[in-house]
Amino acid sequence: MQNILAEAQRLHLCRPLDIQFACMIATANQPALMLASASLSTDVGTGHVCLPLTLLKPKRIFNGRLPLLAHQAWMMAGSLSIHEWQQQLMASTAVSDGSRPTPLVLDNQRLYLQRMWRYECEVAKFFNRPAIVGGDEEKIAAVLTHYFPPVSAKIDWQKLAAGVAITRRVSLISGGPGTGKTFTVTKLLAVFLQLSNGSRPRIIMAAPTGKAAARLHETIGLGLQRLGLHKNLQKQLPKEAITLHRLLGGLPNSQKMHYHRGNTLNVDILIIDEASMISLSMMANLIAALPLQARVIFLGDRCQLSSVEAGSVFGDICQLAEIGYIPVRCAELARLTGFTIPASNRVSSREHSIADSLCLLRKNYRFNDGSGIGRLAHAINTGDANGVLVQLHTGTEVDVRYIPLYKTIAYQCMLNECIEGYREYLQRVKNSDNPAEILNFFNRFRVLCALREGEFGVVGLNDCISLALQRAGLLTLDRLGCAYTGRPVMIIRNAPSIGLYNGDIGILLCDDNRILRGYFTLPNGDIRIVPVNRLPEHETAFAMTVHKSQGSEFQHTVLVLPNQTVPVLTRELLYTAVTRARTRLSLYATDEVLQYAIISKTNRRSGLIERLTSR
Repeated sequence: MQNILAEAQRLHLCRPLDIQFACMIATANQPALMLASASLSTDVGTGHVCLPLTLLKPKRIFNGRLPLLAHQAWMMAGSLSIHEWQQQLMASTAVSDGSRPTPLVLDNQRLYLQRMWRYECEVAKFFNRPAIVGGDEEKIAAVLTHYFPPVSAKIDWQKLAAGVAITRRVSLISGGPGTGKTFTVTKLLAVFLQLSNGSRPRIIMAAPTGKAAARLHETIGLGLQRLGLHKNLQKQLPKEAITLHRLLGGLPNSQKMHYHRGNTLNVDILIIDEASMISLSMMANLIAALPLQARVIFLGDRCQLSSVEAGSVFGDICQLAEIGYIPVRCAELARLTGFTIPASNRVSSREHSIADSLCLLRKNYRFNDGSGIGRLAHAINTGDANGVLVQLHTGTEVDVRYIPLYKTIAYQCMLNECIEGYREYLQRVKNSDNPAEILNFFNRFRVLCALREGEFGVVGLNDCISLALQRAGLLTLDRLGCAYTGRPVMIIRNAPSIGLYNGDIGILLCDDNRILRGYFTLPNGDIRIVPVNRLPEHETAFAMTVHKSQGSEFQHTVLVLPNQTVPVLTRELLYTAVTRARTRLSLYATDEVLQYAIISKTNRRSGLIERLTSR
């Protein structure tokens, strides 16, 4: 089996780490356990939480990419049926049903790393916990109507979401860009404060990345200004939003957190934005640090990319929104909001189901019927590949431009567009304008890509864009191309000691003494200045991956996809990239790559939904 796995590694079907793990778990005379362990490790490395035994078949081993090699592996493992796989694995001292500590856990024909199994069980237990919050319904209804005054007879999904959250200790609100998630929560915070009777709840706002935290703080700040909230109530609101890593007190070079089950957070209301980016392990750490009385509101877009690490907790849970509310819940929400909501026909033996704590925001306030970006995002989301191509090739959209990547001239066209897109911020760098203004103008335009390597990846694009900008006379590169005025940089390693975290973006600028420093916008809007020699590991950020762009929005987004299909191209990646654009999108791709991405829907394997719906 080791020889077969070595061949799979050579063909990039698995990693050296996967083989090392398998050899640690199984001996040479345990080929079935070795194959299962390697397959599980590979799957966790690509974002899955578990390995269903149904995938240990010739056509599914190695993701079906090399059938002949997969068949050889299956034969060497013993040509096992699902039942035989279960018997073989449970006969090993390395596998248990979770009742004793073992490296692997087999639960309901799903094989887990022990750690991932424990995380999934803890997360399911948390979201399954009855968490109904009572209150004076007449008072709640009056306050909701004050902040969400009736506009029409149609359901106001924002008001409904507030009604859901005010009556549940844990709630999840999902909606695409422009549906008003953060504005809804701004009003919801005002409702909480109005109903708190002067108790001054401790409120914290957080997000997975610094950029997402900064945008959450900015959006809620603007929303509060529009609401005209009384100054005494405004004083009770948090002064900034922070990253989840900072919230939990992540310890340097360690998986451990300062806050945990034995040292919980001091919080009454926790708002978490961009929840789709939260991995299973981070969600488990967050849950462990929550005091029992805390309210938690998760915000996100269930259609966006999941976390880079294993799991898609928010997306999995939000699937349950489609089954609707039970009749008792519909009646309660009708009394609070005044809207008649069709009841689900599901039968619940429990007082509370997580489905009754969900709300999908269905009305878009940014992308109207005339928005090409909005129509494109919808077509991608529904898997309408033909509709996407028809829209792109028609070329009548004011806000969407499609440049097929079939000729070299298209790549040069993209570089020319980058020169114009970055011209204004670089001109302000030359004029020695205020760093905050320079950062603001830089963040209006961005190049996104799916890959890291190659001419269509982050590394290649950043090199090409840098040289193009130098040829245009907009910047001057130094010999090594890493310490020049105007260089945008992205932090790629957390540095809590100086307050910079993975994903934070800044610009290298000269201070009044002509010394080059890094300038970064913090979540509270302040600028952090860091000497270049103290910057943590970083890279040039003219172009960034779609994954890194989550939590950000740009006036003009340029999306560059590779000219060949690769597994990382999925519907979720394409949707996430397109919806980073507020007013203008330029798309460089081929028809074949777009079709491949749209039909390739991400499906991260876990047992979470089953744990949430089982009786």
